[in-house]
Order: sequence, then structure tokens, then C-alpha cells
Amino acid sequence: MTHAATLTAAGFTSAELTGGTLTVRSPIDGAEVAHITETRVEEMGEIIALSQAAFRQWREVPAPRRGELVRLLGEELRAAKAELGALVTLEVGKITSEGLGEVQEMIDICDFAVGLSRQIYGLTIASERPGHRMMETWHPMGPCGIISAFNFPVAVWSWNAALALVCGDPVIWKPSEKTPLTAMASMKIMERALARFGDAPEGLVQLVIGGPAIGEALVASKDVPIISATGSTRMGAIVGPKVAARWGRSILELGGNNAMIVAPSADLDMAVRAIVFSAVGTAGQRCTSLRRLIVHKSIHNELVARLTKAYASLPIGDPRVGTTLIGPLVDHASRDRMLAALAAAKAEGGTVHGGQTVSSGVPQGGAYIAPALVEMPAQTATVKTETFAPILYVLSYDDFAEAIALQNDVPQGLSSCIFTLNLREAEAFLTAAGSDCGIANVNIGPSGAEIGGAFGGEKETGGGRESGSDAWRGYMRRQTNTINYSAHLPLAQGVKFDF
Repeated sequence: MTHAATLTAAGFTSAELTGGTLTVRSPIDGAEVAHITETRVEEMGEIIALSQAAFRQWREVPAPRRGELVRLLGEELRAAKAELGALVTLEVGKITSEGLGEVQEMIDICDFAVGLSRQIYGLTIASERPGHRMMETWHPMGPCGIISAFNFPVAVWSWNAALALVCGDPVIWKPSEKTPLTAMASMKIMERALARFGDAPEGLVQLVIGGPAIGEALVASKDVPIISATGSTRMGAIVGPKVAARWGRSILELGGNNAMIVAPSADLDMAVRAIVFSAVGTAGQRCTSLRRLIVHKSIHNELVARLTKAYASLPIGDPRVGTTLIGPLVDHASRDRMLAALAAAKAEGGTVHGGQTVSSGVPQGGAYIAPALVEMPAQTATVKTETFAPILYVLSYDDFAEAIALQNDVPQGLSSCIFTLNLREAEAFLTAAGSDCGIANVNIGPSGAEIGGAFGGEKETGGGRESGSDAWRGYMRRQTNTINYSAHLPLAQGVKFDF
């Protein structure tokens, strides 16, 4: 399908795609596909005020009724899955199955949030005072600003928006400037759900498009109590302190430098499959991509040989072709950063397999590059730095404690895994003395998380949690309540204050 046909199928008119100042290019071939009108900074005050007005109405709507809106969104996403998935491929460069998989994530989180809308509950707590009851309740908190990154241009929005909406919070979405079209298409789908819902307040879900100044307006506003920001550690280091300075709440999902430990007992057939997908899927442009491989010395050479062979067989090319497994990087700047990282690794003693630019058999104009496998003598500064590209650094270890130390000795703490059939190693990996990451897996790769679990990590990954489990609490305020149903007024801790 041509770029124009993909855009038409997604519901765009020519007027929406022309006349603006934001140029959108497809990573597939570098072609300009749209010129989008950006939100003016001067409009942000009105947008935020409208969101606050919507909050005052939406917080009074029963949570199960709020869940009905998200249920309708899930229905509309099911109907538009093929068209939105194709648009993800056009704008991000993901292969077709990954574009469709991202929309499926949106559908899945809608299903989760609908169930959640009937399960927002607190605890009943034992009181030390007779005739008293303690409990906790959860209340909507206010508008939620969502700042999303290019690599998951719609799934991350849905993770936040579905939960925020059932929790009673309006949302204002600022997508990456690289991927405004998928955001605009998602809003068209959202508008269909809102129309079917019937009585949602104006401004409940809003989209703003533009650069850092638009994000700054969200981050700086005291009327946006929650900022969920996904992106680089550099971005988070700016957003977090600014939100904290105005006593707001940040949900930060930042960089990852994810490792896999491969133990002597590992099923190498399984490990190879997990490594290849985790390291090269989405052209290495996932925050959970596998970037470090920590292999026991006894199997190092065999595993590297098998991976080198597997890497050489991977089809690289147009992501719309069904046989392609690796599409382009999002732009040429990303390719240049990958080449610079490989040069730095080589200077630090690394041996590079692959990593060459690809110009034959691929659409011209795109940033196509072969994934790189890099054997490193140690965990150097380059290895500790996340490069958002398909680079996998290979390190060796002698004993399990050394492997854990290598795993944890990076600034990031998102995802991790171990391949082992040794029960002691598997269990130790998941203890307080094991992986220090927010996600720790056994005999499965670090990427491809399901929405049922809370997603996020520690250290420079930011500490935020999105998606499943009890991540919903990040979008609400907790209230502890004590009810005295007795005729007396005892104080806690035995304090006496009689007068």
C-alpha cells in the first residue's frame, strides 16, 4: 500500500495533511508525507482550563460508567486495527506484525481498564481505638498530561489514557513530533467512542502537537497534577524536577540498558530465539530491547557463533513486506548514533559483527542498518550507555555473583532476564540480592511485556509504573478515613488531653 493510500485508509483528508509547519517523514523511504498544523503555545492555557472543567464533571461520573467509554474505545480500536497498525508502520517503520501488535496492546489495556472500573477499592484497616473504623478511599486527581515517545506512538498513550479515564482524570496528550499522525488517527478513533458514549464533558481527551515548548507548558502547569512522560533519561531529568518543584506527580518511563544472563544450564535453542527478537525487534528501538548479553565462559563461543549465524540470516528491508524482520531506524540521526557507538566500542577493544549500513534491496532514503553483535572485553562506558539501536554487547562471566554484579552495574534499571535450568539461580535472580530492575524474567527475554503487569523500572529509568497490576494508583489520590461511631473520643497512642 502506498503512503497516500495508508493515510486515506486511516481517515485523513488532504486539508489535515497540508499547510502546517511540522514536517512528517516516513522512515521507510524518508519521504515527506504530511505538513501538520502545530498547537500554538498561546492556546495551552485554554486547553488546560478546558481539561480542568472536564475534570469537575468527570470525577462525579461513577467509575463503571467511565469504564463504558473505555469499552467503546476498545471496540473502535478493534474495528480500526488494520488501518492504525499500517499507519504505525508508515510513521515509525515497524514491521507489519509489530504495528498490529501495538494496536492490540491498546485493545488489551482497554479490556483491563474496563474491569478495573469496577475494582477501584481501598482497604479496611483495624483501628486501635474502640468504636472506630479506619479505611482508605481513592479519588480522581485531575488532568493527566501524557508525553509519549516515537517508538510506541499509540500504545503508551493508551496505557495511560485508559487508566486515567476510568480513574476519573481527563487527559491531554502530547505525542512525539516524529509521530503526530498516529496520534491524530487515534484521536479520530477516540472521538467515535466519545460520540457513542454520548454525555462526556468537552475537553475530556485532548491532543496537542508541537515541540518542547508545548511539553513545557504541560510540565509547568499546576493545573495538570499528573505528568506521565516516556522518553530518554535526559528528558526525564528535565521533567521530573520541574514537576516536583510545583508539587505535581511524575510517572516517568525512561531509558533502559537491559541484560540477559545465559547460564551454563540454559536451553540455548530457546535463548537464541529470545535474544534475536529482544535485540533486533523494532530495530532495537524498544526501551526494553536487549542490549547486554552476559554469558558464562563455558558457552560463550558457541552462543556467539550461533547468534552471528542467526543475525546474518535476518531479512532487512521494507517493513510492509511480509518476510521482513528488521525495518529502518526512525531517522538518519539514529543511524549515525549507532555507528558512533560501534566506533567507540571498537576503540574500547570490542569486536564488531555486523553493524554495516544497508543500501541494496531496501527502499532508498531510509536509514537501514544491519544489527550488530559486539564482543566486549569488559563493561565499558560505551556499554553502560544506552544507544537506541540494534546493538547487542556480549560479556563473559565465571560465577553467578559476577553475572549479577555486571547485570546491575549500569545507571538504568528497566528490564532483565536470565536463561537457566538451575532452580537456585532462577530464584536467586528474583530476590532482593538479584536483579535490581523493575522487570525480571526467567527463561524469557526482557521485551514484549504483557499489559497485566505493572511496567516500569528503577534508577535512571525513573521509577514510574504504567499499565497493569496496581499502576492505576498513580492516577488517583489516596485518602485515609477514620470514622468514630462511639460516644467517646479516645486519642491514639494512649495520649491523654482532658480539660
